[in-house]
Amino acid sequence: MPWAISVAVLSFAVAVSASFFSRHDSLTVVNNTSDSSPSMFLPLFFNNHDHLLRHKEDIFARRRLLNRSTPDARMPLYDDLLINGYYSTRLWIGTPPQRFTLIVDTGSTVTYVPCSTCELCGKHQDPRFQPELSSTYRPVKCNIDCICDNDSKQCIYERQYAEMSSSSGVLGKDTLSFGNQSDLKPQQAIFGCENRETGNLYSQHADGIMGLGRGDLSIVDQLVKKNAISDSFSLCYGGMDLGGGAMVLGGISPHADMVFTRSDPVRSPYYNIELSEIRVAGKKLPVNPRVFDGKHGTVLDSGTTYAYLPEAAFVAFKEAIFKEVPSLNRIQGPDPNYDDICFSDARSDAAHLSKVFPAVEMVFSGGQKLLLSPENFLFRHGKVRGAYCLGIFQNGMDPTTLLGGTIFSIMQFNYITKDCIV
Repeated sequence: MPWAISVAVLSFAVAVSASFFSRHDSLTVVNNTSDSSPSMFLPLFFNNHDHLLRHKEDIFARRRLLNRSTPDARMPLYDDLLINGYYSTRLWIGTPPQRFTLIVDTGSTVTYVPCSTCELCGKHQDPRFQPELSSTYRPVKCNIDCICDNDSKQCIYERQYAEMSSSSGVLGKDTLSFGNQSDLKPQQAIFGCENRETGNLYSQHADGIMGLGRGDLSIVDQLVKKNAISDSFSLCYGGMDLGGGAMVLGGISPHADMVFTRSDPVRSPYYNIELSEIRVAGKKLPVNPRVFDGKHGTVLDSGTTYAYLPEAAFVAFKEAIFKEVPSLNRIQGPDPNYDDICFSDARSDAAHLSKVFPAVEMVFSGGQKLLLSPENFLFRHGKVRGAYCLGIFQNGMDPTTLLGGTIFSIMQFNYITKDCIV
């Protein structure tokens, strides 16, 4: 069934005036389906912003008064983009529960964590999963719907990623818990117990991946099929100086400014959208619209840090930005191993960026427009105060357009599995 993806830009002013319905400490969750399936609410909390954290208790208290009947699960999720390049959440597996920090990834279809039997796994944030300590763990036995191990006894999984990292292991079934404030009760679900990981997966701080992509092993699809949640989920990300955001597994009330665009599940296993043009300072990039439709099309991937454009679109975008900021000095990027495009003298306050850098608009096939703020296509230099770098790169020779975590900042993405809305 086709998916519809809706996108809404949420400014900080909106978040403050309606802070108990937005992305920082909570997001109003309304089950907008006819059944009684609860939504699962997972807020992302501010990271390293003490002046905002001081008000956390008051925010939660007011939220409960405003929205007592909404089923939710408040879980600490973190904006680790600047340091580690991803957004993460926490999930508990087993009986008794074992805690894991997982990257929220719409580009992955399996949720997996390192297993105690792993022969090649890195050192991560939490201890490895110990199946022998969980009274509810069961291996998924070999069957016609899975790839089997060499002994034809247990189902296995293997995943390889574009940056040459990989994960493989066995499939198990156990109880997943979403936090002690969740109205969604612990659910039985299939996940991967890693026996081997390579590349970035080996060296990353997070324990594993929370797979939100399309597929039978996706945690979203599993919960939907057992009617544990309604058939949609949402991701709402905070901005550069805000951090955090919120994730909802289940239905929500659509934001008044939502922009809807179609996603075609037949074309690829990823959440693709129909991007037709990009405008910089109101001017359309001089490229053929079909440049955004190569291979998988334009893909939303929360597990990727930045955005990647096909060569023609990237060159045009880069030149358009240069033309709009002639007064800024080009400087070397924070990592000499990469040829980052960076600018100094832009001031350190992210709120000031819109006065220095041009607005960027994405236009979809139905004519819908989505305005991007500078923090959606920039990242802080890290070594030079007041310097910023382009967070949009060329996608090598791959014609796919890939939109990652920085593009998602201060936005809410609603992935709807029901009727396609254009």
